[in-house]
Amino acid sequence: MNDRESLDELANRFPSSFVWGVASSAFQIEGATVADGKGASIWDEFCRLPGVIADGSDGKTACDHYNRLESDLDLIAGLGVGAYRFSISWPRIQPTGSGEAGPGIDFYSRLVDGLLERDIEPFATLYHWDLPAALQREHGGWADRNTAYRFAEYAALVAERLGDRVRSFATHNEPWVTATIGHELGHFAPGIKNRAMAMQVSHHCLLSHGLAAKAMRSSRSNLDVGIVLNLSPVYSATDSPADTMLAAREDGLLVRWYMDALLRGEYPADILEHLAADAPQIQDGDAQLIAQPLDFLGVNYYNPIVSIAGRPFSPAREGAIVTDMGWEVAPANLTDLLMRLDRDYDLPPLFITENGAAYPDLVIDGGVKDEDRRAYIESHPSIRVSMCAATLSGLCSTTLNGPRATPSALGSTMSTIRPRPAF
Repeated sequence: MNDRESLDELANRFPSSFVWGVASSAFQIEGATVADGKGASIWDEFCRLPGVIADGSDGKTACDHYNRLESDLDLIAGLGVGAYRFSISWPRIQPTGSGEAGPGIDFYSRLVDGLLERDIEPFATLYHWDLPAALQREHGGWADRNTAYRFAEYAALVAERLGDRVRSFATHNEPWVTATIGHELGHFAPGIKNRAMAMQVSHHCLLSHGLAAKAMRSSRSNLDVGIVLNLSPVYSATDSPADTMLAAREDGLLVRWYMDALLRGEYPADILEHLAADAPQIQDGDAQLIAQPLDFLGVNYYNPIVSIAGRPFSPAREGAIVTDMGWEVAPANLTDLLMRLDRDYDLPPLFITENGAAYPDLVIDGGVKDEDRRAYIESHPSIRVSMCAATLSGLCSTTLNGPRATPSALGSTMSTIRPRPAF
């Protein structure tokens, strides 16, 4: 069987209602960082710090998507996908994080219209890490509870302007990254290293999700509102008590902290005990706001987490095949993750919102020899369809054959800026 026949055979194993898509994020592709009155984001300011971006690049031009919209949409349409997941830059809508929508909203209106004209369904994300810098400088950003209320106001503005054509909105993309990578490890904007602040940020992000969902549904009752989490199965590197305990803790911080809050209305007791004085301040009614019904849950899966003492959230086992980012290529572990979620939670419709791999893009003789990425992409759908065909009929009702066709999105559609890990 040749490669084309193999791909056709794999495609035929998915139901006709299954929707394939691609994904991107605003800061990584748009450029035009001051066009039409756009305000600075925390990533604009973070990129100015020496050494934080691997090649010293920034978002001023990026992929120039803001100025190449029509040709980029043609490229997406040429892929034959039925869905495009994009994020909206908050400071492009509200330059300082509050007030009326600025002219930047018109860009997203054109984007949505262009997708629909090409028979591509738009899936919008309200927050992909690019907080208005003014909110960070003047109010402490997500560490300040008021930012959650500003976010709800922004969400309502977007719903009012785009909700007549966009049905599906994710409030946040990967709040764990916002909190832990941005505020505890300090690798991402705003580059803070404070665990107590990171946990307060995580709570405020979840609170803002609840407030935004409520505001958007009040504006337009027909919207599907959900959230996107980066989730991984967590394995102990060894059977040692230290690694086993660390695995339970990292699973609690990465998976259960967010899943329990959203679907059970509480944070896991063992993690609250572990955090002790670093646990977030929670007000009466917060849990109920956070745990509003989800119309969908997006899952971003890239790699397992391997818990080993001294290496927090390690993305690969010793000797494993890894991507250019050092993340383990482990398609079978997606099965472990989805089966675990199905076992432990009463799930809403589940979307695989991101999956993909970073490899060097070397142009040789006018083309890119991209076999590693191709193999990665082909292996993950094979695992998903085999899993559903074999064992997971209950989950397949939400993953493959649910009330709505479920997108599987490859991230990213275009080249992206890569932060330099600050190890």
